[in-house]
Amino acid sequence: MNPLLRVVAGFVQRLLRTVDLPLFAALCGLMLASLAVLSSVGGDSARLVISQGARFAVGIAAMWAISRIKPQTLRDVSLWTYLASLLPLVAVLLIGTGKHGNHWINLGVFYFQPSELFKLCLPMMLAWYLDRSILPPRIGNILIAGLIIALPFGLILLQPDFGTAVLVAASGVFALYLAGMAWGWFVSAAVLGMAGYGLAKFAPIEWFFMLRPYQQSRILTFRDPANDPLGDGWNIIQSQIAIGSGGWGGKGWGGSSQSQLNYLPEYTTDFAFSVLAEEFGWLGVVTVLALYLFVIGRCLWIAMGARDGYSRIVAGTFGLSLFVYVLVNGGMISGLLPVVGVPMPLISFGGTSAVALLAGMGLVMSAGAHGKSRSE
Repeated sequence: MNPLLRVVAGFVQRLLRTVDLPLFAALCGLMLASLAVLSSVGGDSARLVISQGARFAVGIAAMWAISRIKPQTLRDVSLWTYLASLLPLVAVLLIGTGKHGNHWINLGVFYFQPSELFKLCLPMMLAWYLDRSILPPRIGNILIAGLIIALPFGLILLQPDFGTAVLVAASGVFALYLAGMAWGWFVSAAVLGMAGYGLAKFAPIEWFFMLRPYQQSRILTFRDPANDPLGDGWNIIQSQIAIGSGGWGGKGWGGSSQSQLNYLPEYTTDFAFSVLAEEFGWLGVVTVLALYLFVIGRCLWIAMGARDGYSRIVAGTFGLSLFVYVLVNGGMISGLLPVVGVPMPLISFGGTSAVALLAGMGLVMSAGAHGKSRSE
């Protein structure tokens, strides 16, 4: 081999030493799908693509940097990362902005969503705490872990952002599951979840007096969007039209009439996946879902191969959490779940969520590259 090529190859190998290439390739596929959708709905303007591409670049840089940090170091900073992330979560309640509350902080250059940080920080914190305890966790440890989860959950709920609060709490539950918490707890949670679903679907709306009016409207829309087709039911009806009209092969790139004619609201964020379904059809949907399944499976595979508890809990939690994020957005845009304002990971336009997810994948890669023993 040419000496120059040998040097370049050695440099690239060292540069990518901690990057899980199969996982990174799948993530790149999802990011390319996002850019294709944003380019389509953006028309002649490349602003959306450039803006999201810049966010992806920041996220990839964070992923690479974190992947090179040993899990022991990440474990040592988990508590301080958790505590530091609480500060902007409190600040957003005072100075934040949003359509139905205080969700974002305007930093001038971009909008920062503090709640997204806890999709990254909460699994780290719980993995740090649970790894220091006797596993499987005992009742005292479970209660303390519950308090760790309840603090960001409550603050996010005050914004109010029920969807993100539930997803953050779900990541905490997954951490407890991976730590070996008794099955009885999860069976009880499943029963409560099914009961909650049943209440949302069939209980009189008067029972939800504690919810805000727009949240009650979402429940009514979830039950039957056709009750208010030109009002609260508009989003779901137009999303279902977009998904159904895509057929098997889709209308082609740029062919989404629902977004081009502005029938579909929030088509760059919450309902971006609806645009993808319309333009690329079920073949495109299956391809993207296959990429998600690969990423989730790869995270769980890395978690299985990790020998220290911290790496196993963190990697597994991110994989299971990503599954729930995809499930919730997919159910939301198809009308199977209430609209809760949850974006499709890496597909929807958004900076904080994309950077946080890619940084989380850096934690997973660190677990795969370094997390095979405590002695490293």
